[in-house]
Amino acid sequence: MAKRFELIVFDWDGTLMDSAAAIVHAIQAASADLGLPVPADARARHVIGLGLVDALRHAVPELVEADYPKMVERYRYHYLAGDHELTLFDGTHALIESLHGKGHLLAVATGKSRKGLDRALGFSGLGPFFHATRCADESFSKPHPAMLHELMDELGVAPEACLMIGDTTHDLLMAKNAGVAGLAVSFGAHPAAQLLAEAPLACVHAPVELRAWLEANA
Repeated sequence: MAKRFELIVFDWDGTLMDSAAAIVHAIQAASADLGLPVPADARARHVIGLGLVDALRHAVPELVEADYPKMVERYRYHYLAGDHELTLFDGTHALIESLHGKGHLLAVATGKSRKGLDRALGFSGLGPFFHATRCADESFSKPHPAMLHELMDELGVAPEACLMIGDTTHDLLMAKNAGVAGLAVSFGAHPAAQLLAEAPLACVHAPVELRAWLEANA
């Protein structure tokens, strides 16, 4: 049977890996280290998925540009202290393996750095299943469509055969800007109401629902 979506692109944090809380903690701890107002959980969660500099600019508006390197260093210190303990959402490894086995092209488009994504792909064991990946430090940050355009060009897939899956409005807006379909998951960073406002194909609320939707529709 012909596949509706030849290429399925996943966000990483909050979509495949249960890491949203760790990112929020790292942003808050880094802010405290620099004596800046600590952003509320909701504000810190909203910037998940953006490139790190863009995320910090929005989450900690009091941060002056000259202190960005120091803030990035403190964020990475706190995040990397525990990132090896983060886990994939239940059923994620089996889902990715199944999609790969059915012949889908798989990719990642993430706000993580290249170093961070390669580290995560390694310790999660998912690296061999992905045909291509893009990170915010080697392309434009979401919601700019560049990462999706580059992935489609690299893999030779048209926009109508591509699906973007993510847990934030940044992911869904990137999909819109690239002319591809978007599927939302509400078990990551952004609440369902915000995701549904971007009119995705659907919004699923648990990893098991994600697999069921893909088996029925992809």
